[in-house]
Amino acid sequence: MIFERTDETLTATILVLPEASLMSLAATLDPMRAANRISGGMPYRWKVVSIDGASVPTSCGLSIQVDCPFSPRERVDMLIVVAAFGVFRHATQTVLSAVRQGAQHARMIGGVEAGSWVLAMTGLLDDRRATTHWEDLEDFATRFPLVKVIPDRWVVDDHIFTTGGAAPALDFMLAMIRARQGFGEALNVASLYVYEEVHLPSDAQPLVSMGRIGKLERRVANAIRVMEEHLEAPLPVSVIASRSGCSARTLENLFRDSVQISPGAYYLSLRLQAARRLIADTDLSMAETAVRTGFSSIASLSRAFRRQFGHPPSAARHRSKT
Repeated sequence: MIFERTDETLTATILVLPEASLMSLAATLDPMRAANRISGGMPYRWKVVSIDGASVPTSCGLSIQVDCPFSPRERVDMLIVVAAFGVFRHATQTVLSAVRQGAQHARMIGGVEAGSWVLAMTGLLDDRRATTHWEDLEDFATRFPLVKVIPDRWVVDDHIFTTGGAAPALDFMLAMIRARQGFGEALNVASLYVYEEVHLPSDAQPLVSMGRIGKLERRVANAIRVMEEHLEAPLPVSVIASRSGCSARTLENLFRDSVQISPGAYYLSLRLQAARRLIADTDLSMAETAVRTGFSSIASLSRAFRRQFGHPPSAARHRSKT
């Protein structure tokens, strides 16, 4: 019923956990504010809450002043959990119990970014389709085998939705506005953000945002997509070029024109960025990190990592814990 044409006001409670992404919160909240402004009415009412009513530090260090503590027995149309880093530290039993209770009093419940992990920890996603941020899809599927994990930007399964991050959250909110208020209203909201490329929910989450490159040079975009899909077992540049519809020499020239580095160097950088995310954001061993990013040993990962970032992987992990 959330996705039906209506003039009724939708009420939303947004529960923000510490270290949530400020952009994910804004992508969830601000489209409702914009829809109110454009309509001249009040199609949406919301409140931003924390579990105890205290301000919430976001991942960028800026604290968010919330409206009040979370009241899980309060009836609302939509309960949305926004989370990102440190979700296992912040999703305490108190939080999980409150979310379970809140879900019983909401017509729809959603998880944005690591909010999906919170919903999964409560058991609400068991035997349902769900997604989360692309960095965590593999670990999410391993941790919650009862969840049907798919790499879509956002997923709705009955009365529960999950999104992959900030831009997919915006896509979801625009889809909801379009269903409730019409295509023109949603288009006007998207235009406020100069947001032209609204995606379908089933669009896969890319590791690299292609921006204009995908439009200007299709073969470069295709090559990057092939690289993304083969981080664990890197392919030769000649194979990538063939799958992208050109020769290795042509791909070299295209990359230098569009990206200003060779495809091999870009591929290595892509793998090292993935390694840095695993080192900083997970507790995976260095050996497992090396395997997942296509390095033959911890030593080869360490050498490449130091050349790229100026310090060893162990220093990156230490910094992430302090």
